Amino acid sequence: MNKKHFLLIIAFFFCEFLQAQSSFVTVKEHQFQLNNKPYYYIGTNYWYGGLLALVKDPVKGKERLRKELDFLHANGVNNLRVLAGVEGTGKINGVKRVSPSLQKQQGEFDVNLLKGLDYLLSEMGKRNMKAVIFLSNNWEWSGGFLQYLNWNGLLADSILRRKLTWDENRDIVKQFYTCDDCKEAYKVQVKLIVNRRNTITRKAYKDDAVIMSWELANEPRPMRPEAIPAFSNWVDDASTFIRTLDKNHLITTGCEGEMGNENLETFRAVHTFKNIDYLTIHIWPKNWGWFTDTSINKGFKNIISNTQNYITKHIDIAQGLRKPLVIEEFGLPRDNHLFNTNSPTTLRNNYFRAIFTLCNESRIRNGVIAGCNFWGFGGMGRAAKNSKYWWSDGDDYTVDPPPEEQGLNSVFDTDKSTWQLITGFTKMIK
Repeated sequence: MNKKHFLLIIAFFFCEFLQAQSSFVTVKEHQFQLNNKPYYYIGTNYWYGGLLALVKDPVKGKERLRKELDFLHANGVNNLRVLAGVEGTGKINGVKRVSPSLQKQQGEFDVNLLKGLDYLLSEMGKRNMKAVIFLSNNWEWSGGFLQYLNWNGLLADSILRRKLTWDENRDIVKQFYTCDDCKEAYKVQVKLIVNRRNTITRKAYKDDAVIMSWELANEPRPMRPEAIPAFSNWVDDASTFIRTLDKNHLITTGCEGEMGNENLETFRAVHTFKNIDYLTIHIWPKNWGWFTDTSINKGFKNIISNTQNYITKHIDIAQGLRKPLVIEEFGLPRDNHLFNTNSPTTLRNNYFRAIFTLCNESRIRNGVIAGCNFWGFGGMGRAAKNSKYWWSDGDDYTVDPPPEEQGLNSVFDTDKSTWQLITGFTKMIK
């Protein structure tokens, strides 16, 4: 080999190295950056992706996963928000939680189940997709904080299993932030995941640019005003802990915004921490009472007005902090609150259009809204006909969690008008 060829080889690998280094999503002031360019996106919630890869039937498991990723990629949806793993087993808060469980007992992990997440990330990498991974859950459907409280003696089995009132749930979950053993157990699972090496790609998760960011949890809340100081301390401590493990990836809270933080000031405060790279908000018109019963059409003007006002007040905070804002959960049932996949989605489409338009306008003016992840991609899944829309073990994942009717907010692959809308906006943003 002559000197010229040797230098060309060195230059090639150096360029490859630079490209690999620049493929992580970063933050520059109020914008995401990817390959030194602003990064804006329309993505979706796909929390079950890693679990789907574990389904033994290949047609309902890995084959379905590959087809769904191909479908999403073809429609320009290349940012997926996914679950890291389930804590605990059995009934919780009166419902079946998602299964299988990564951590069946505190500190006892079935690491083979992480091969599902390995497979998801490897397939996403082939399609130039990015993953946002949430590391636990404020809500019961994947175990989360209730399970840690149960494991550490603050919640009896009998109470864990039965349906809690809303006030009971708030009073119990708030204790997570003052339970040192709970928080340490949470860190053990976080460390396991962040330090994992993918069995397929052989990349350590912390070195894998397919991952865009780590979220502390899905919708962490103080739950009661008196828990705000402990909640804020936990956000700071947990994000700092993750940063000690991983210098490459972004970190965020997974918060809903004002609605989940008791007030706007708490939301602003927990996003000032140096290891929180961007802000998140969620918007749920049904859950928040912006319409009643099946009267979506009757309340639609109110839904749009409240949504725009909610986004605007959080834009102001993001601008003040000079950090990006992601609208990472928003959804609406089908017209007349029906579950049949043949029922129309006219109002949902109009709702999505309103939010996508805000995202695209932000892109045009280099604004702080950096992305959105609609809820959610039900893909090829369908609710079991005999289930009355409630999830049971062995049923298809449809993105709506077990406490909710299956198909309630799911966007399926057959929702052609919705996908025409989504594709139109992803092309503009791309």
